[in-house]
Amino acid sequence: MLISFPVQQDIYKERRETMVERNIKGRGIDDKAVLAAMRSVERHKFVPPEFADQAYADHPLPIGYDQTISQPYIVAYMTQVIRPNPQMKVLEIGTGSGYQAAVLAEIVKQVYTIEIVAEHGKAAAERLKKLGYDNVQVKVGDGYLGWEEHAPYDAIVVTAGAATVPPPLLEQLKEGGRMVIPVGPPHKTQTLMLLEKKKGKTVSKKLIPVVFVPFTGKGQE
Repeated sequence: MLISFPVQQDIYKERRETMVERNIKGRGIDDKAVLAAMRSVERHKFVPPEFADQAYADHPLPIGYDQTISQPYIVAYMTQVIRPNPQMKVLEIGTGSGYQAAVLAEIVKQVYTIEIVAEHGKAAAERLKKLGYDNVQVKVGDGYLGWEEHAPYDAIVVTAGAATVPPPLLEQLKEGGRMVIPVGPPHKTQTLMLLEKKKGKTVSKKLIPVVFVPFTGKGQE
């Protein structure tokens, strides 16, 4: 009788499915593309090895340099909010380990992502390339300034708590575009905001309370 043993990858796949069913779909995320992306992206490959066993728990994890990888539910929520589709070009501010960028890349045409911590930016670029995300470009720099070269963007996702919304990001958002950004004081509860450009004006909406690491860079001191 042949006895087979589950490989480690199968364990993670099962945990990922449980995470999606319980903490993402189970909490109201219903966009099919977002759910598929959350099932596909291997979060354990975006966290330090010592935290791999916690990769599919629904909470943030430290990734070094006082930064964290966001809670899976929040990643899914922010992705759903921008209403992603395969034709979109998206700017992300705060690459971190690259997890949010990978989730976006599963759905949209192109992702441009900026990370101010050089070590994270370089590591994320290598990680995303190794995992086959050819539709992601990583830049080490100040996210406050956006990435004007590739503007305008269909959507902008900011994964750090900003004291105020950076004007350059609003300028780089296309007409009809959507930006999701946490706004509020550092290390305290912030408000996740949805901003939309409608007929040249910005319409904002408060979504949910969140806590993100502080947005660093010009204008956020």
